[in-house]
Amino acid sequence: MHISKRIIAVLLTGLLTAGLLAGSRIVSDEQAENPLSFFNHKETIHFWYGDEALTDYVNSAAVAFGEANNVRVFPQYVAESDYLEALSRASLLTERVESVSTGYSFPDVYLISHELLEKAYLAGLAVPAEDAAGVLDEAHFPKAALSAVTYQDKLVAYPLYYDTSALLYNETYLYEWAMQQAGKADAEGGEYIGEEGEFEELDEVPAEENSPVIYDEETIAMRTEQFFARAVPATVDDILQLADSFDPPEAVEGIFSWDVSDIFYNYYFVGNDMNVGGEAGDDRSQIHINNPEAIASLQIYQGLNQFFSIDSSTVSYESVLQDFLEGKIVFTIVTTDAVKALAQAKEDGSFAYDYGLALMPDPSSELKGRSMSVTGAVAINGYSEHQELANAFAAFLVDGYAENLYERTGKASANKTVDQDNGALQIFLEEYEDSIPIPKLMEASNYWLQLEVLFAKVWNGDDVSALVEQLDQQMRTQIQ
Repeated sequence: MHISKRIIAVLLTGLLTAGLLAGSRIVSDEQAENPLSFFNHKETIHFWYGDEALTDYVNSAAVAFGEANNVRVFPQYVAESDYLEALSRASLLTERVESVSTGYSFPDVYLISHELLEKAYLAGLAVPAEDAAGVLDEAHFPKAALSAVTYQDKLVAYPLYYDTSALLYNETYLYEWAMQQAGKADAEGGEYIGEEGEFEELDEVPAEENSPVIYDEETIAMRTEQFFARAVPATVDDILQLADSFDPPEAVEGIFSWDVSDIFYNYYFVGNDMNVGGEAGDDRSQIHINNPEAIASLQIYQGLNQFFSIDSSTVSYESVLQDFLEGKIVFTIVTTDAVKALAQAKEDGSFAYDYGLALMPDPSSELKGRSMSVTGAVAINGYSEHQELANAFAAFLVDGYAENLYERTGKASANKTVDQDNGALQIFLEEYEDSIPIPKLMEASNYWLQLEVLFAKVWNGDDVSALVEQLDQQMRTQIQ
């Protein structure tokens, strides 16, 4: 799903305000569900989640945790469009009788997208994590994950999974190109591999123009590996240089294509130099938008339209990924869901090539890029009477049972101690480590939509400096 639509769907729900702010718990959820619960002394908590893809994972985790601790955990799926509103109603109504009022059991612990943690915290629906299990540290989670669940210097949730972007490339095509380059040298100043394994200029240029330099098989193999390493780009410039020398196979329709209509796949161009809210996305004094580096990166982005000619009105993430699977493009930008899609395509034979993943390339050798990230977090309801048990279950979800998350859901665990044998996920994890989480500031809730509009206008040739200045002024007015 388009990332902006996902963000809008969550942000439009809001929190209930007037009329829902006080009340005493007259009838417990457990008694409302089961009249015989008076005779059952097992401690019970309810867990909410808003993504059906998690159903198998949370159900099996609830059973495993319940059996290990002699407690009961009731998971409940709640539709995303009503999620925060239903959470607020169920937590704050005077009488929490699910069959009469909300239709949902009262949540002690729940899953939430990290950018909504400010709203939840200020409403009393999220509280600082107790972390008795000692998992909320950099030994378990990347810095970006901990920043995502931090509000006002407090860890107010447990990071479960994340999404960010990475560069996907057709390894078969790049290796074929490397082999072609390895067998030839430029007649006007050829190259060879020196003693240190680096390319050096040939001492003698072939006498006849364009005559080939003949290498033995060992040297060709060494050169192939060196050229292949060069083919995996570190910057956008590297992609452009490769395109100049690339003799594409017949199936290839373009070197580089991505969903230019979605900010999630564009943001890395400005992520290092545009920031609202600071590292944790909760500091209203941190507004960095209008600066020379951000403008220079956007100008590089604008120039790519002339080189790759991508129609922003027709392109989509799904169409680009399908083009890659069909061998029509060499490079594209994907999110973590592509890992499972690619593995399945290789298994069923619908993808006939080898592929690789790499960190996102920088805009240039002088300008650094930085990807956006979103983190699914497990928060403790401040109105719960089972804080200790809720914290224990949250820690179990993100650490004790995390090794099952990707297998059961296809989502990438934010816990860096799991999935270490999955090379593709490790690339995403490395990108996630240095990513910038979407800010939590409620006043900046439309920042990403406005930034997406800016990128669309830049792509179509509008003045970069004027657009950046306009966005900077708008955000300062909203926040300050």
